[in-house]
Amino acid sequence: MSDLLANLNFPQLQAVTLPAVHALSLAGAGSGKTRVLTTRIAWLMSTGQVGPHGILAVTFTNKAAKEMTARLSALVPINTRGMWIGTFHGLCNRLLRAHYREAALPQTFHILDSADQLAMVKRLLKNLNVDDEKYPPRELCHFINAHKEQGGRAAQAEAYDNYTQKRVELYAEYENQCNREGVVDFAELLLRCYEMLLRNEPLRRHYQERFRYVLVDEFQDTNKLQYAWLKLLAGGGAKIFAVGDDDQSIYAFRGAEVGNMRDFEREYCKTSTGDNIIRLEQNYRSHGNILAAANALIKNNRERLGKNLWTDAGEGEPIRCFEGYSDLDEARFVVEEIRELVRDGVSPTQIALLYRSNAQSRVLENELFTKNVPYKVYGGLRFFERQEIKHALAYLRLLGNPDDDTAFLRIGARSLENLQATAHQMNSSLYNAAASLTGKAGQTVGAFIRLIESLRQETDGLPLPEMVEHVVEKSGLAQHYRTEKEGQDRLENLDELINAAATFVDDEGAIGEGGALVSFLTLASLEAGEHQAGEGEAAVQLMSVHAAKGLEFDVVFITGLEQGLFPHENSVSQGRAGLEEERRLMYVAVTRARQRLYVSCAQTRMLHGQTRYCVPSSFLDEIPASLLLKLNKRAEPSASVPAFGSFGGGYAEPAVAGLRIGMSVEHAKFGLGVIVSTEGRGADARVQVNFGSSGMKWLALEYAKLTPV
Repeated sequence: MSDLLANLNFPQLQAVTLPAVHALSLAGAGSGKTRVLTTRIAWLMSTGQVGPHGILAVTFTNKAAKEMTARLSALVPINTRGMWIGTFHGLCNRLLRAHYREAALPQTFHILDSADQLAMVKRLLKNLNVDDEKYPPRELCHFINAHKEQGGRAAQAEAYDNYTQKRVELYAEYENQCNREGVVDFAELLLRCYEMLLRNEPLRRHYQERFRYVLVDEFQDTNKLQYAWLKLLAGGGAKIFAVGDDDQSIYAFRGAEVGNMRDFEREYCKTSTGDNIIRLEQNYRSHGNILAAANALIKNNRERLGKNLWTDAGEGEPIRCFEGYSDLDEARFVVEEIRELVRDGVSPTQIALLYRSNAQSRVLENELFTKNVPYKVYGGLRFFERQEIKHALAYLRLLGNPDDDTAFLRIGARSLENLQATAHQMNSSLYNAAASLTGKAGQTVGAFIRLIESLRQETDGLPLPEMVEHVVEKSGLAQHYRTEKEGQDRLENLDELINAAATFVDDEGAIGEGGALVSFLTLASLEAGEHQAGEGEAAVQLMSVHAAKGLEFDVVFITGLEQGLFPHENSVSQGRAGLEEERRLMYVAVTRARQRLYVSCAQTRMLHGQTRYCVPSSFLDEIPASLLLKLNKRAEPSASVPAFGSFGGGYAEPAVAGLRIGMSVEHAKFGLGVIVSTEGRGADARVQVNFGSSGMKWLALEYAKLTPV
């Protein structure tokens, strides 16, 4: 037993050896939460308080579940194979397989992945003669899944207008179709399991009596239905031990409810002697200055359970700050620093380059490619390999060469076998063979050919950036991704393709034989196909901040720290809750770094092929100046670029009544906004504020009553 509890710090020991009570372990980044969770399971079994089959341990990924099982096997001499350790979906699937009759499912029910679900919805819309442009299939999938994750069936869904009423009806038809075919989607696994246990008292009581301890990892990521499922299983007297960090709740867009942690505290952890909350605040990952920055940032969020990270590893290095004159200048600085770090002996695999939006990777990838620095995009594709980019490039390729069958098949009628057979017989390209098709197939392909010919005429003579922008819009690509609930990333990538075209034509000597379009397409092919780090080769890691959750690196660069980018402009329209989620995301980014942290921004950035002047992120002002080492700019500013002050203070322009450009403020009527301009002093002072969905407003400070947030 002493070996089991060896090397735990005091709060960890408290959490592991808690008696049979409901408890919340508020575990900060790098505080050893997985160790605490697995050691508690081992301690409960080793002390005879519960057997292996009396434990239910839930996490969010198969990888985390396997790691938990492996650690447990190393701690106690038992066979963990039959234990109930897994993800929410995995455990619900296990219950439904065991009780398929009670769940009204066939014994061999099939699980639809996201692609299968989308295909079923498309088939449903076609069978019902529903316009899939008015009711986009992907959007309908999100509508259905969102209701299921809240525990709602079509019968409970509310409709406030005719459009929503139609979507509710389609949800009901989808439910009927799934039941007829005996299939379930991912969201259905949890909802069907919850409903089965709720209505079947003997079955529910069986599992409530079986599971004496329910342990939950990453509790901050649970949605409404997952929390209800946990409470249902614990209803027979089982004790819930939840581990989580409300400061790292960053998945609201997936349905995660950070409020579940506060609800759990109120409903389960309040006792006559106090709250059963144990804070794990000692960090074993980062140096002190990095943690001090993270603490200073997150304290600005109001709805917190509260903790303060610390370490005994020393203060470490200051946080290095760089403000470039442009996004290209920022990328050059980052890559130059990376090359110096590698020369000094830092492994490239221990260097992470983080960004808020995936579209930001294009400029960084280009600079890494140019400087011959191997890199990998973690959890995603390199810029020119992304689906929406390859689609757009295929349109552009057909404008330059109609005989490009590969491009034709990517965006054209890839399912028309008749066309391919005809082209083979004629010994011609698909494009040329299209004229010979008749009937419905001929109409479909003919419309596509007319679109390409129209694009060719409309873009003739246009500069490359305008050509790319026109194709992205008129081809229907942009509209297609606007209808997707999570299509914002793809739209931003398409915008970045326009920026890439503008940057390309600005580069002296970039255009070779064949003109700008051919040269640009050649560059795209080379960047997509070359310089990818090989298997096992040391490479710099590029990723979005969301993808970085749970990872750690010796050196971390957080780039693009500008208002509208990080925090993202969409957060402004969501009020305080949106800004606080963005701040939690910044907190996650900062706490990925072990030894050295860089933060950077640019005064100008390309957007839609045009230069946009940027305001440094308000998050930079929330980091104490004493923690920052400001680095000199590496390029000379253009005469057209305004002189900004360094961040940690925003613009050089003085504050007006304590308010300054870049500061986030709240207004009683318009909600949350960001100050973009100031003028006047005293009674004449006024500020211009971007209130997102409410628009841009000039407000007199004497009457506006703005509150800094």
